[in-house]
Amino acid sequence: MKLYGFFRSSTSFRLRIAMAWKGLPHETAPVSLPNMAHKEPEFLAVNPQGLVPALVLDDGKVLTQSLAMLEWLDEKYPTPPLMPTDIDERWYVRAASQIVGCEIHPLNNVRVLKYIKGSLGATADQSQAWYEHWLAEGMTGLERFLVTQKRHGKFCLGDQFTMADVCLVPQIYNAMRFNCDLSPYPTAMAIFQNCDALECVKTTEPSTQPDKF
Repeated sequence: MKLYGFFRSSTSFRLRIAMAWKGLPHETAPVSLPNMAHKEPEFLAVNPQGLVPALVLDDGKVLTQSLAMLEWLDEKYPTPPLMPTDIDERWYVRAASQIVGCEIHPLNNVRVLKYIKGSLGATADQSQAWYEHWLAEGMTGLERFLVTQKRHGKFCLGDQFTMADVCLVPQIYNAMRFNCDLSPYPTAMAIFQNCDALECVKTTEPSTQPDKF
C-alpha cells in the first residue's frame, strides 16, 4: 500500500495512526500542500479531488476521504479494532468522530485559511480569530458530548482505543500548533494525553515524518 499525505495534514495523520495501530506496512508518498503538489497532474491522477490523504492499494484501487478510509481499514483488517461491536457504541464512536471530522476540521483546514487570507484579505490576526472561534465551537460541543454521554474513560469509549480517538488526536495537535487555549476541555485533553502516549501516535505525529519542515 502507498499512502499519499502531508505531515501537518490532520486527515493524513488520522490514517497514519490507524495504520500504525493495525501494524499495516505501507510506503509513504509526501504531497506538499504549501507547494500545491496536490493540484499537480501527477497527484490528480491519483485523487481527482486534489486532497490528501489517498491510499493506493496493492491492486491499484485508490481510497479517499479519511473517515470512510478508517472504517474500510477496520473492516478489512479488523484486528486490533477501531470500532466497537455494539451498535449503540458504534453510533457513539461515529458521532464523536464526526464532531471533529465534520464540525471542526472543515472550517479550519488549509484551504479555508488560505482562502480567507488570500481571496478575502483577512489579516493574520483575523485568520487566527477565525480558527480559534470555530475550534472553540467544535471542542465545546465535543466536551459536552463526552461528558453527557458518560461513556469515556481512558479513551473516548472507556478503555478502548477507537476511531474517535484517531480523529481527536490530530485535531488537538493542530490546535496546539495555532496556540489555542485548550484548558476549557479537560475531558478531551485527558483523553488526548492518554492517546499521545501510544506508540501508534508517537511514531506517526508530524515531527516524525520525512517531509516535515
